Amino acid sequence: MDDLTLSGVVLGLLIVAMLLRVPVGVALGGLSFAGIWAMLGPRVAWGTLTSMPYDFISHWTLSSVPMFLLMGYICFHSQLTDGLFRVARAWLSWMPGGLAVASVGAAAGFSAVTGSSLACAAAMGRIAIPEMLRSKYHPGLAAGTVAVAGTIGSMIPPSILLLVYGIYAELPISKLFIAGVVPGLLTAVLYAAMIVTRVKLNPSLAPRITERVTWADRFGAFRGTWPVLVLIFGVFGGLFGGVFTPTEAGGIGALLAFVIGFAQRTLTWDKIKLAITETLVTTGSIFIIAIGALLLTRFLALSGFTDFISSIVIEGQISPLMLVLGTMAVLLFLGCFLDPIGIMLLTLPVFLPAVEKLHVDLIWYGILLTKLLEIGLITPPVGLNVFVIKGIVGDTIPIETIFRGILWFLVADLICVALLVAFPQIATYLTTLVN
Repeated sequence: MDDLTLSGVVLGLLIVAMLLRVPVGVALGGLSFAGIWAMLGPRVAWGTLTSMPYDFISHWTLSSVPMFLLMGYICFHSQLTDGLFRVARAWLSWMPGGLAVASVGAAAGFSAVTGSSLACAAAMGRIAIPEMLRSKYHPGLAAGTVAVAGTIGSMIPPSILLLVYGIYAELPISKLFIAGVVPGLLTAVLYAAMIVTRVKLNPSLAPRITERVTWADRFGAFRGTWPVLVLIFGVFGGLFGGVFTPTEAGGIGALLAFVIGFAQRTLTWDKIKLAITETLVTTGSIFIIAIGALLLTRFLALSGFTDFISSIVIEGQISPLMLVLGTMAVLLFLGCFLDPIGIMLLTLPVFLPAVEKLHVDLIWYGILLTKLLEIGLITPPVGLNVFVIKGIVGDTIPIETIFRGILWFLVADLICVALLVAFPQIATYLTTLVN
């Protein structure tokens, strides 16, 4: 068996293994190690396994991953984000489907203090869904809105997906973060527009809120948001102002979250232990998957597979648009079965060399990739955000109802993807304003 055939066999076995629910990191690392062994022998395989993981983990920029995760989990467990929903409710409840729109707005705000879509969905689900159900909103609209609103956490900085992509593709993290702001806000606007349109067409989905909200109530609601505003401006003001690096920003953000939580008297030692445990588990999972992807990258490079793909792209005169559309189709398909980090690190070793050969803007490609992975968080049968919401609502709302509730939002997501492809400046314009 020649090296190219071997690489094809390994990639095929990878897909089969993950469809059988083998952990992504185990599948990536195990099969890549076996492929290197079969191709070059045990000595090279063991040498690669002993050197590459350390070289990757010792990358200083990676220390920001657990720090940003810890910041988000501390904010979640100390309930620092509850005020966001109250503000959004006070200002947006007059609209058709106002509570659902408020959920989207609050999720966009919470996304700025957590890089996790799952944490964002969990935080908003705990606050917003009971409020909407009490107001007689349709269960599918209530649960579906919060499930999709949580995906905004993957785009608006500090996005863990963008952070991992930037480290893998060797891109400036600050530019990736700022590139995600407008697409993240655009996603929120399209979700809100979809809610308003649906409720106007079918007012029974979301009865009007009859309580009177005064201007004093609207401005008074901001009093509960100062912790989050301090955190956002402290972290991102310093980051984009050049005061500190993305790596330092993660540590400063985590420290600020601790200080604010203690000042608010909402942070207990039990909550701290829970936040640290969740941070360690999530970080370990991300790092194991990343190490597996790194081994896959080395295997594909040694087998000549990446050069083979690049030659097909160049000799076949495939246009950048055709390549991007092809990768989009693959990512949307894989999103139905795998988690976002796994998809990203499985596909980048294959796609990135070809994308670079055609001189596609890697910042823009990272934003598009992240948007497609967001969609995977809500598509059946393995929509992780949907299962997070199901865990919150229990038997109150069937999972089939939640999946039906997100269908209309998939249209909004595809509109957003089309706009990003047609107008790349949506993602790249702000990056031209920073060094």
